[in-house]
Amino acid sequence: MSTFTIAPVAGALGAEIHGLDLATPLSPQQRDQLNDAFNQHSVLFFRDQNLEPEQQIAFARNFGELGSHPYVAGTDAHPEMLEIVTEPDDEVNFGGGWHCDVTFLEQPDLGSVLYAVDVPPVGGDTLWASQQAAWDALSPTMQEFLLPLTAIHSPSRQYGAQGQSTMSKAMATKGVEKAMEASVEHPVVRTHPVTGRKGLYVNAAFTMRIRGLRKRESDALLRFLFDHATNEAFTCRFKWEPGSLAMWDNRSVQHFALHDYKGHRRVMRRVTIQGDKPA
Repeated sequence: MSTFTIAPVAGALGAEIHGLDLATPLSPQQRDQLNDAFNQHSVLFFRDQNLEPEQQIAFARNFGELGSHPYVAGTDAHPEMLEIVTEPDDEVNFGGGWHCDVTFLEQPDLGSVLYAVDVPPVGGDTLWASQQAAWDALSPTMQEFLLPLTAIHSPSRQYGAQGQSTMSKAMATKGVEKAMEASVEHPVVRTHPVTGRKGLYVNAAFTMRIRGLRKRESDALLRFLFDHATNEAFTCRFKWEPGSLAMWDNRSVQHFALHDYKGHRRVMRRVTIQGDKPA
């Protein structure tokens, strides 16, 4: 018997979970059922949670070992936890723009667990886009063309000297010189290690070019894929409230934190789960 209920929020991805208090340790049955729901829906939402940082960390550890961010420092008490702050006068927010987290790493994060502490009265929603739905919608000819391709990913656009995340006044970043030089290669199409589903694995924040194509060819193909990957039909949207929590599968989705609340403060806590090398 199910110990909680699952309510899908959109056709492509996303589900709200009802009937769980995440401050209480999960039973083995709850953990297994929640993991199944996570693999099926890619993004899970929880309302009305009251979590201390230690409880959020304990919940995230049900799904794997936690990681740390190479270019953003964690909190003093919990190095594995980021406090993501946007101040009222911030022109740039952390996480703005469509992206898939830290694809510039050899082993990008499996997923993230984000908890709302302080949210604006209006605005500040987050959107997610299913990269598996995006793949399924491509023609067989385009799929065949993309399957053998690989792409170069780099943190320089976000964490280099003029990077968007570097420009956020409320978020202190580090390692600018390293970010300008770092790069890694991943397949353009990723196979999910649990479900076996294929999905696009390029994003405008970190994917720089397609290996083996001339620059004009690579730029044109990436422009098409970036646009296609975030088509409205592949998305869901979440309105945050204090005590809301979202967890998403970084192997399956891109996301976008909207910054439409200038003049208001927004504070979130994020922990990430270590992943594996994309295949």
